[in-house]
Amino acid sequence: MIRDTSAQDTRLSPQQQPVSRRPLKLVAAAVLAVLVLGWLLWSWAGSSRAVSGERLRFAEVSRGTLVRDAAVNGRVVAAVSPTLYAPAGGTVTLKINAGDTVAKGDVMAVLDSPELQNELQRERATLTQLEAEVSRQRILAQKASLLARRDADDAEVVRTAALRDLQRAERGFELGAIAEVEYLRAKDAMASAEIRAKHAGSAAGLETQDVALALKTQQQLLERQRLLTANLERRVDELNVRAPVDGIIGTLNVADRAVVVANTALMTVVDLSRLEVELAMPESYAEDLGLGMSAEVRVGAVTATGKISAISPEVVNNQVLARVRFDGDQPAGLRQNQRASARVLFEEKPDVLMLARGPFIEDQGGRYAYVMDGDIAVRRPITLGATSVSAVEIVEGLQPGERVVIAGTDNFRNAERVSINN
Repeated sequence: MIRDTSAQDTRLSPQQQPVSRRPLKLVAAAVLAVLVLGWLLWSWAGSSRAVSGERLRFAEVSRGTLVRDAAVNGRVVAAVSPTLYAPAGGTVTLKINAGDTVAKGDVMAVLDSPELQNELQRERATLTQLEAEVSRQRILAQKASLLARRDADDAEVVRTAALRDLQRAERGFELGAIAEVEYLRAKDAMASAEIRAKHAGSAAGLETQDVALALKTQQQLLERQRLLTANLERRVDELNVRAPVDGIIGTLNVADRAVVVANTALMTVVDLSRLEVELAMPESYAEDLGLGMSAEVRVGAVTATGKISAISPEVVNNQVLARVRFDGDQPAGLRQNQRASARVLFEEKPDVLMLARGPFIEDQGGRYAYVMDGDIAVRRPITLGATSVSAVEIVEGLQPGERVVIAGTDNFRNAERVSINN
């Protein structure tokens, strides 16, 4: 019989097993996961949407000087571009072509007007006739004055002779050499001579005034005819159409040898030495515009400053036209109708709360803004003030240092709270 090995077995005393820490780690990890999950659930519960931060643009609220301005487009125009018209009807002979350079006083076109030429010749003949008439009237005036003076002198001689006769008769009457009748006759002759002399002197004065007035009338007619003739000579001289300024021929409105009527537009001369910028301002800026406002103009790579010199009194296509005149000399190389951009400065507001301008103004109607609270964008009501090209004034709703979403708010769909994923 084969024995088993039970006799060889030895009982060992049980040893104490070490306590394992693995369950404690598992419990701590589970608690942390629950906390993180709870925080995430709380964040997600507080925001109705989640948007990636890469699709947004942020800006910080700050204090500073807000420059109210507006960026607009325009074009370079000529400040002086007169249009010349036909002074009378006739045939036009052009001396220039479109685009030619002309100097002030150059003859650019000649009009042939036979009617005006004939009228000038008639008035010149009338002028010559009146000049001769005035010369004749001057001679007649001198002749009439001499005759009147002669009669006055004769009457004075007769008066003097009557005075001597009266003196002799008076002495003879006193001596008794002549009768009283002869003395009285001499006395009457003296009175008659005095009356004739007095009337002759008055008549000479009146005759002198009469001939002087007649001469003056003829001279006035002559002066009137001279003015009429000078006016016709001026009109005939205007048939030679001259350049009013230095410049180039911008537009020709008629063809060579064309027959035109009076006041027909012939051509336009553009003075390139005096250019301005015409800006198309939106209607919303109409009340803010004023003469003398500063403007910064950019034409191509050239930047210059100027001032608003003219404002259109009417609104056309929701726009108001304004002219900007350059400060000092105008930039070189400008061309008419060249595109330009400008920044018009309305006012400066120092020490205001402001924020960079962005699409959030249009998206939220300027009444709300999304302010960052950690990773959550909270919709908050705000009140805006003055606006500029790059910034906007904050009247109420924001504080300095707060971060605001200024671009990309169209993805928020007007949610009250939006989670921003970084």
